[in-house]
Amino acid sequence: MSAIGIIATVGPVSANAETLEALKAAGMTVARLNGSHGDLAWHRDTIRLLREVLPDVPILLDIPGRKIRTTQLAHEPSFKAGDILVLTTDTDHDGRAKVPVNFDGLHRQLRSGVRLYADDGTLSFTVDSVQGRDIHVRALGDGKLRSRKGINVPDVVLGRELVTDNDRRMIGFAKENGVDYIGISFVESAEHVGAIRELIGGFLPRIVAKVENQGGLDHVEDVARAADVIMIDRGDLSVETDVDKVSIFQKKIISVSRSFGKPVIVATELLHTMIDNPYPTKAEIADITNAVIDGASLLMLSGETAIGRYPVEAVSRLKSISEVARGHILSERLTAKAGAETGNEIGRAVRALTRTLPVDKIVVLSRSGYAAGLVAAASIEQPVVAVHSDVAIARTLNLVPGVRGVHVPDLAWRELDAAPDLLRELSDRQILDPDDVVLIVGANTGDDRQFLNSFQTFRLGGLDRTSPAGNGRTIAAA
Repeated sequence: MSAIGIIATVGPVSANAETLEALKAAGMTVARLNGSHGDLAWHRDTIRLLREVLPDVPILLDIPGRKIRTTQLAHEPSFKAGDILVLTTDTDHDGRAKVPVNFDGLHRQLRSGVRLYADDGTLSFTVDSVQGRDIHVRALGDGKLRSRKGINVPDVVLGRELVTDNDRRMIGFAKENGVDYIGISFVESAEHVGAIRELIGGFLPRIVAKVENQGGLDHVEDVARAADVIMIDRGDLSVETDVDKVSIFQKKIISVSRSFGKPVIVATELLHTMIDNPYPTKAEIADITNAVIDGASLLMLSGETAIGRYPVEAVSRLKSISEVARGHILSERLTAKAGAETGNEIGRAVRALTRTLPVDKIVVLSRSGYAAGLVAAASIEQPVVAVHSDVAIARTLNLVPGVRGVHVPDLAWRELDAAPDLLRELSDRQILDPDDVVLIVGANTGDDRQFLNSFQTFRLGGLDRTSPAGNGRTIAAA
């Protein structure tokens, strides 16, 4: 069974070489940057630092997209229950008299009595009145409204455009700086994913679609089919839908994502108490365990590693808990002697072959990289090596849990007779062991439809170093 990936958000406390190396050693497999915080100069410098210190670690840049947020405030107002605050779409204000938000049309969409939430639902308000660009809201509890915090209005369809000007700016920045993945907020349709992909204009960066409202839930199959990775943002999802049902929604989204062979990330408050404390709560441990048992591919830390007091300890603890949960799943499957079959044809075939043949490792050939996710979704025990001729695409494959992306220049995609040469190179680079039995998978799924599905086995110890055919055996082709 594949290991669980760990995404750590890099922020003020972790954007230094020593801490990044420690996070990687503790279990971080993906570095995340939150585009809602910090300016582009900071993100550019941090990307450069990550590439220097951890060149093989994929970078995920989470961009604000259509999410409504407060702007950067010079004054962050505190308030008591019953107090009136003034939100405004006039961004000339700084928080002292009025708190500006980044959606220019918000005042036109609201009316008296509408409920608003802020900061992942920890703050709640009702609209008292709307006067021009100013939205007068009454606080329903004590709190403090901080800079760049999300604003949710679940009772109103806000009708924002699929691709914003800020999306265009951030995607241009991501391409310019070689980011591997971009996170898109409030994805509700395959059309939205397609619009972002058209803007990207190529394979990279890959798209992480965030399912975080009712529209995303209603169209989760279309979104999972279109995106490269799915993220469950439980903060916004709990506010936009029903907080009591978030765990049920999580199970549904994971199940659908895995049926399409797409990695799925569970995010928000996994170890929230470790921002300030060295140990998690029992409830947090149970939450993480259940996310792994549900089938999550990756778990994400936000404030814990960006601003927390114990960033390395949080990653280490998350890895430890997830490995215990992963061991439980494996034990249950061994007891049952058979686990649930995966929902994709490549996954079913790989699972069947690894049950009946003495396979040590799997090498995946896939022009788009999509097949690596299909193989990993089969929940197999064998390590997966995904090879690609493009060094940047090979690095992105390291996001998929249990998969090691390897750059192999001049890779022969269609020539099955070239497989022994590839295996010799991987063996020479000590990626494969001399006695390994290797299953090579070639896929026609996703962007690889011009190629046949193929499954070949090789015993490395029996490879003739001079013969191009070696001892390979084609198990199946379709």
